[in-house]
This record gives sequence, C-alpha cells and structure tokens, in this order.
Amino acid sequence: MNKLKKLYRKHELACAIFWIVLYTVCIGNLRSLGDDSPVLMIGLIAVCALMFLFVRLTGTTEYYGLGGWAKNSRAMLWFLPLWLVASINLWSGISPDYPMPGLLYAAVMMAFVGFAEELIFRGFLFKAMLKDGNVKVAVIVSSITFGLGHIINLFIGQDLVETLMQMAFAVAVGFIFTMAFYKGGSLWPCVLAHSLVDVFSVFSTDEGSPVLNVIIHVLIPVLAIGYCLYLAKRVETPAINRVAVKK
Repeated sequence: MNKLKKLYRKHELACAIFWIVLYTVCIGNLRSLGDDSPVLMIGLIAVCALMFLFVRLTGTTEYYGLGGWAKNSRAMLWFLPLWLVASINLWSGISPDYPMPGLLYAAVMMAFVGFAEELIFRGFLFKAMLKDGNVKVAVIVSSITFGLGHIINLFIGQDLVETLMQMAFAVAVGFIFTMAFYKGGSLWPCVLAHSLVDVFSVFSTDEGSPVLNVIIHVLIPVLAIGYCLYLAKRVETPAINRVAVKK
C-alpha cells in the first residue's frame, strides 16, 4: 500500500497518462460492439471500479474532489451553466436510439462514461499538471486533451465533420468543467453534468435543425468564456486546489 502511494506521488503525471491510455484502449475496442452492448457496459463499470479503488488506496478521495459536494455552490452560481450544457441533447427532441434492454445498457454505460472521463481529465490529468504551479497551462491542457479524446469516435464509424464539431464542442465544455472543478473543489457537479449530457444523447434525436446546431455551437463557446472569466475573477480557489502559482 505504502509503495503504491510513493510510486503515485513520484509519478503523478505518468499515472494520469496511464489511465488515459487504459481507458482509451479498453473502451475504444469495446465500443465496436455497439453502445447498447452489455459487455461494453460491464467493461466500463470495471474500469471505473478500478479507478475508484486506486483513488481509495492512494488516499486521494478528497484530493480529487470526490469527498463531497462543493461548499461554495452559491459563489459558483449553483453550477447553472453545467445544467444548461447537460440539457442540450434534449433540445432537438426525444427519439431513443435503441429498444430495451439495449437502451438501458447504453444509458448506464453513458452514465459511467461521465464518471470515468471527469476523474481522468479533471482529476488525474488536471491535478497532476496543477502541481507544477501553472494554472493556465493545467486548465488549457486538460480541456483540450478532453476534446481531442473524442477523435476516438472516428474509429467507430462516425463522420469526420461530425467528429470535428463534437471535438470543438467538447473543448469548450472542457473549459467549463475544468474551471468548475478548480474553483468549486468538488468533482461531483462535473460528473453529474457530464453523465447527463451522455445519457441524454442516447435519448435524443439525431435530426436536429441546422439553425439549432449553429446556435448550440455558438452558445457553448460564449458560455464557456463568460463562465470561466467569472470564476477566475470572482470565486476564491478552495484550499484543496491552491498551489504556488508560477508567474
């Protein structure tokens, strides 16, 4: 146990990269079975359980913001921008992608995607880079890496243009979630919002209007800029995320 803690503390960034690679390889291969596959659902749950066990064994539950809800919810505007983002996939209407029980498997799988990706990108990667003291670099790298990670959708047959738009959307959302965790100190609002985004995608129609798609892809970057600036200037960083900031 102590050896694991020492190894983790010495190579925190390497650990973050390890989890990114493990998640990408495992889920990338399993998603070829289809999002409604029970094998994919079980595999993802197993990966999430392994990550959570790692957090418990290294004694980093509080460090990664999994100890409880943010204590400064009012200053965080009750995370309202996150709930707006979470609802977007329902704006075009509801049309479930799969019949039961595949719909249930896909919804559960997507809920765990939210947990896994928030812990990996906002937890492991962001906190590892934050230790270096350069907050701006940590926020940017975490957000952009999260967006670029969606390139994996190309390998399951998704259209190139659709994938690029999804990546741009994910980068903007990544900035919102990263700053929400940095200034809120809790990962749970990000996990909940992310899981809702993904779960709702299973129930949303794929035939959104072009006008609505433009509105969404303009709204989210504007929202990201405004909310991130507000958090940076108006909300005090909780002790758990304070570092010796490099100038």
